[in-house]
Parts: sequence; C-alpha cells; structure tokens
Amino acid sequence: MYKIRGEVVEDIQKIKEVNDQAFGQENEAMLVEAIRKSDSFIPDLSLVAETNDGDVIGHILFSLISIETTDGNESVLALAPMAVKPEWQNKGVGSSLVREGLERCKAADYRSVVVLGHPEFYPRFGFVRASTKGIRLPFEVSDEVFMIHELVPGILEGIEGTVRYPEAFSEVE
Repeated sequence: MYKIRGEVVEDIQKIKEVNDQAFGQENEAMLVEAIRKSDSFIPDLSLVAETNDGDVIGHILFSLISIETTDGNESVLALAPMAVKPEWQNKGVGSSLVREGLERCKAADYRSVVVLGHPEFYPRFGFVRASTKGIRLPFEVSDEVFMIHELVPGILEGIEGTVRYPEAFSEVE
C-alpha cells in the first residue's frame, strides 16, 4: 500500500504539499525548508511515506538540536514536523513514519529525540514527558506536549538542561 523511504530531491515540492495539507497552513513547510538549508539537517532522517503509485502521502523530519546543561551541550534530535495527507490520516501512516524514523535514528547512533506533539500519540512509541527527565524548553508550553524518547535507555540519567533549537526553528512563526 505504501512504503517508507528517504527523501530525494524530487520529493521537495510533494513534501511541501503534504505539510500544507496536513496543517492547513504553510508554517510547517517553511520550517522543513529552513531546516533543510541549515547545519541541523540530516538528509538520511528526512523520510517520506509513498504509495505504490508514487504519491507522497506523509513526511517526517528529525534534525539536530542540543540540550544546554551546566556541563556543556548534549546533542539530541528534534522530531519536527511530522505530517500525513488528511485522507491518509488515522490509517497508520504517521505511526509507520515515527517507528521507521526512530529505528533509523537509533541505527545512526543518535541517543535521544524530543518532540512537541500530541500527548495521546507519541507515548506509544516510548516518549515521556521531558520534565520527568529534567529537560525543559526555553518557552512556555503545556508539560504534557513536550516529550523525549531515550533511544539508548538511561542515556539521560544525570543530564538536566534546556533544549536549544537552532535558528531555523525561530525563522518560522
């Protein structure tokens, strides 16, 4: 029905369309483009869900960010954004993208991933409230929507700090 694969250049416009349709605005597509142009972009961690007839129906992006601690910076990944075309939502596409994405992050030796997302969706993949690990944001959001997943169990033991998003994230409102 569909497969998950890495983004290729020919997907860029299709990824924009998926994000615009899924969110009903252009902000997320602009974020993807800003990240793609930044040092935080990891090409192998920009994935699409593609139907057998070549239609891109979903996209997920993981990019490099950091946690600022009293001892320095700890590299982590941000999952943002994740989008599925409206007619494909609630059919497992988003879950497939998250599962495959996390597997690829782990295979690439990344240790943890943060997300600002739906508290009913992300915990099924191992995400927990970041506050339970001593990880904060530099801005106010509901505690339940800021989550973290340890790709290496216990890797955040003794690490407390504030997530620092790169410039690309502040370029988009």
